[in-house]
Amino acid sequence: MTIEINLLPWREAQRVRRSRRLHVALVLVAALGLGGGYGMSWYYGQEVEAQQQRNAHIQAQSRQLDAAIREVSELEAVRGQMLERVRVFSVLQVERTQTVHVMRDLTTSLVDGVHYTRLERQGGALRLSGNAETNWQVSDQLRALAAAAAFTEPVLSEVEAVGDGGQRRFSLSMRQQMPVVEVVSEESP
Repeated sequence: MTIEINLLPWREAQRVRRSRRLHVALVLVAALGLGGGYGMSWYYGQEVEAQQQRNAHIQAQSRQLDAAIREVSELEAVRGQMLERVRVFSVLQVERTQTVHVMRDLTTSLVDGVHYTRLERQGGALRLSGNAETNWQVSDQLRALAAAAAFTEPVLSEVEAVGDGGQRRFSLSMRQQMPVVEVVSEESP
């Protein structure tokens, strides 16, 4: 007696089950892949959006900083102009007092018989012309000017006799001695 066992339906059923499992596994893997891909896409989209927000914030802060830098530059320019004005006013104030000192010392050093006819001032250089009755008076005038605090040693450039009366015309030059004055300068606070 021979027993015949038909394994084909069992194998067929097993093959169908395996193929179903394979299809289910493929569907699950595809769904998992799509879900993972969508999840990664969403995550990177969120990261990109967050970075764009950070970039927008940085750009806004950069614009504010640029505006502040422009404002500081304008204020520095105004400060420089103001310091220059203060310096000019200081120089003018010093020159005003120097003019008073020059005129005071010229009048106090004036010797009898000497008359000034012309005074020129360019910066600190003074040129003085005048008339005197004798050469001795010109010499005394030079000594008096040398003794004055506002002038350096005078240099006589010419003496000439004028007319028959013995009058002497003279010209001399000297430098004005500037007192030490503190002028406002640009310093950092």
